[in-house]
Amino acid sequence: MNPLAPVAPSWRAWLIWGVGVAAYLLSVTNRTSLAAVGVDTAARFHADASTLAMFAVLQLGVYGGMQVPIGVLLDRFGARPIIAIGMLLMAAGQLVMAFSPNVGIAIAARMLIGAGDAAIFPSILRVVAVWFPAQRAPVMMQLTGIVGQAGQLLAILPLAALLHATSWTIAFSSLASLCVLFAILTWVIIRNRPPGRTADVSVDTRTGTIAAITSTIDNRVGVRAAWSHPGTRLAFWSHFTTPFAGTAFVMLWGIPFLTSGEGLSTAGASGITTVYVVIGMALGPIMGTLSARLPMRRSHLLVLPSVAFQFVAWMAVILWPGTAPVWLLVVLAIALATGGPASMIAFDHARTHNPQHRLSTATGITNVGGFLAALVAVFLIGLALDLQGAGTPGTYSLNAFRAAFLVQVPLWALGATFIVIERRRTRVHLGLESPRTPRR
Repeated sequence: MNPLAPVAPSWRAWLIWGVGVAAYLLSVTNRTSLAAVGVDTAARFHADASTLAMFAVLQLGVYGGMQVPIGVLLDRFGARPIIAIGMLLMAAGQLVMAFSPNVGIAIAARMLIGAGDAAIFPSILRVVAVWFPAQRAPVMMQLTGIVGQAGQLLAILPLAALLHATSWTIAFSSLASLCVLFAILTWVIIRNRPPGRTADVSVDTRTGTIAAITSTIDNRVGVRAAWSHPGTRLAFWSHFTTPFAGTAFVMLWGIPFLTSGEGLSTAGASGITTVYVVIGMALGPIMGTLSARLPMRRSHLLVLPSVAFQFVAWMAVILWPGTAPVWLLVVLAIALATGGPASMIAFDHARTHNPQHRLSTATGITNVGGFLAALVAVFLIGLALDLQGAGTPGTYSLNAFRAAFLVQVPLWALGATFIVIERRRTRVHLGLESPRTPRR
């Protein structure tokens, strides 16, 4: 069989994808497992806001730092072992979390979870590329993201309910057990490639081109060559700017803000966060379709409007006299939800502006952007709360949260500025605009 021949999806392909996307759903649950129990975490470990922020900061830092190495390992070993190892790392992290005697060990546990989580999504994209025809790849990737993000609902609702009905140890041990189960399941069911194919492949979803994957190409070219293209930098800054506010909100600070700041019940706060997740899932296909139809205007019509919507919504909540009405908090959740689908446009930039042989490197660089901004935002929000003397659940206040969330504004401004700069450089590089001549 020709190793580059497209493969029609069979029942086996759908089974492999189904198991893989279920593993991704569980990895998102692990990633956001502190989202609904942030107050419980602070109380258990007697942690102030800066210390609580370090749980997410170091987890995100490990996730982002692992992206390029994971790409190289995927090129060499394929998706099957990488997914299984990722699930085992998350299982170890959640088990350590379940029995952590102090905050230092708990933070180390979250770092293990970040390392395992980093392996899952890129591996599922590899499964899609290998087992499905190129023409279906864009739809399958969008569907993967939509199903996976439902993992946030599992973290927000059932996990919090289990913790409050049983205990910290039982709740996090249960997550660890699920991860072990899926490590076994993925190893048994997932295969790196269809029968008869002798090499993994990558798919250019813009052109439908299928090419054999070799790890030595990306190793030889390196990060510098990918970063030198303005299209890669545009992708990085697009991913840096759009999702970080939503990530900081859903991973750590949203529930404490809504309950201790805005005075909502735990159920009400979970409802607002659920709106964020559901709207993000609904917007994915819409954003993907618009991105495909507007390849030269993605930044101006999709990315920057998402940033502006998030900024305006946060300013309205922050400046509202007294506690914000529920409808405005719903608007905030909708605004933040646009950031996830908008951030996926960054990968369209990376794919469009890079040749096949360095696509994995460019994608890894792009993925780092959003998680770098998120870890900075999470840490600065916690630091701002501590500096106001409102760093523990007993001292949280609405005004302190409002001031703390203002630290997001410089990150939006920085990212939007570089999006505009790199967009112009990219258009000049493509010959769509003339370079500016210096004034004399």
